[in-house]
Amino acid sequence: MSDNPDAAAMSFIFEAGVLKRAARTGWWFAGVQHPESIAEHSFRTALIGMMLAAMEGADPGRVSMLCVLHDTQETRITDIPHIAKRYLNTVPNMAVTADQVAHCPPAIADVITAAVAEYEAGETLEAVVARDADKLECLVQAVEYRHQGVADVQRWIDNSRAALRTTSAHRLADAALTGAPMAWLNPPHP
Repeated sequence: MSDNPDAAAMSFIFEAGVLKRAARTGWWFAGVQHPESIAEHSFRTALIGMMLAAMEGADPGRVSMLCVLHDTQETRITDIPHIAKRYLNTVPNMAVTADQVAHCPPAIADVITAAVAEYEAGETLEAVVARDADKLECLVQAVEYRHQGVADVQRWIDNSRAALRTTSAHRLADAALTGAPMAWLNPPHP
């Protein structure tokens, strides 16, 4: 590793780019041949998080940051499906993040490790909202896959919905379950 902190920061940026190519592997069990990438999931999680934060009175910027960083560890440990977690022992996400940013400038390392620690602890309103955004994004993705003809997604819907904690996330889940993913293509006429 370089002693240059700017090079170390760029190394983290390059590493995060791997998430654009890394698939969310749990969807293979549902029969999705080409599932979304981790980066695609994180992008929409951040968008949902921003919206939920506005609805719940949390800081939208902070929630979005937590959402963007919540799966960055998967560059090193991959997206481990829930069933595999029964059989594997992994290091905590905080340890992975610490390794990822160890040589970054302290200001960068501090902001990233603090955000990941907050998300992992799940105690602040922003962390609760960010975790809801993660689960709601999974539910929305399952609804979309179902509309595309993937039949075996109900367990993702049920598990994601059961994990939601905020009233706003439950309301949006209801809207996702009763809505049509492509309805936005036919907006109402004025």
